[in-house]
Amino acid sequence: MNYWLMKSEPDVFGIDHLKSRPKKTEPWDGVRNYHARNMMRDQMKKGDLAFFYHSNCGEPGIVGIAEIVKEGYPDHTANDPECKYYDPKSDPDNPRWYMVDVKYKRHMKRNITLKELKALAETELADFPLVRRGNRLSIMPVTQAQWDFILSLE
Repeated sequence: MNYWLMKSEPDVFGIDHLKSRPKKTEPWDGVRNYHARNMMRDQMKKGDLAFFYHSNCGEPGIVGIAEIVKEGYPDHTANDPECKYYDPKSDPDNPRWYMVDVKYKRHMKRNITLKELKALAETELADFPLVRRGNRLSIMPVTQAQWDFILSLE
């Protein structure tokens, strides 16, 4: 099993949105970064778990856990001119962008804030991509040790 952190803005699509969806499941669409795309397309597997992270908000942090329930497949929003994620260079016969389906598992017992995680950057989270300076990826890998340590902070 692999572990991930997936960022989303709570006013665009937050943990409560995911929880309220039918079957508590939703495609994770609109990712337009090649590195993040490659992880969704090539590495994310059904059954993997992800921290759901709220970004660009008053108190960014890890707010929940989701499960990957469908592995990478072409992101159809790239081919829809009416969609905000439209990419005119995307070709349906040779997809440029991919998505996965995620399912709500649970809320964290509390928001584990970015500030708190950064304060631990010299300890168990030294190699955690989220606390590295300049990391802007919306999807990043989490090691088993990092996953377990973050869960212990609840």
